[in-house]
Amino acid sequence: MSTRRIVTVSAGLSTPSSTRLLADRLTAATEASLADRGEKAEIRVVELRDLAHDIMNAMTTRVPTGELPGVLEDIAAADGVIAVTPVFNASYSGLFKSFFDIVEPEALDGTPVLVAATGGSPRHSLVLEHALRPMFAYTRSVVVPTGVYAASEDWGAGGGGGRELSERVDRAARQLALLAADHAPGADDPYEEPTSFAELMSGLGT
Repeated sequence: MSTRRIVTVSAGLSTPSSTRLLADRLTAATEASLADRGEKAEIRVVELRDLAHDIMNAMTTRVPTGELPGVLEDIAAADGVIAVTPVFNASYSGLFKSFFDIVEPEALDGTPVLVAATGGSPRHSLVLEHALRPMFAYTRSVVVPTGVYAASEDWGAGGGGGRELSERVDRAARQLALLAADHAPGADDPYEEPTSFAELMSGLGT
């Protein structure tokens, strides 16, 4: 059984937060999906709120301090990244963007990334396509086809919204696990198609 390194980045600002709750659900589902494929998951969950001062310092000095160097090293070495942000003014949060602004451009090249967001209204769900997906495409990440958005109503116990959210979480986690299992950091050809990428694309409707 091989080990796949998954780094989850949560940009929630409160404790507890729906952003961290969604991050935890996606992480657990990804770990389970990797286990189904015979892979072990090594998980690191990063709360950006705890690194806010170091992130701002790195933005102005370009020198990461505190726990930030270790976090950046783990991001660069990850087989998969789960990135979850609250929605502010119809886009990702400033803290979320600032963190990924200090990640070295090549660190995410070819890395599978699952994008997710939380917000008060379903109307903000397009943030996945209009903000998050383009940002990670710029870093040459491999963004999984299914993004996950959770509005306030999706957390209702037993409701249709809760069931739909669980289905999206499971589908996105399966896609990330599939790509993470094929990820080869430092390969000579970072653009080589994973052997099971065709399987992923053909199975999107399932």
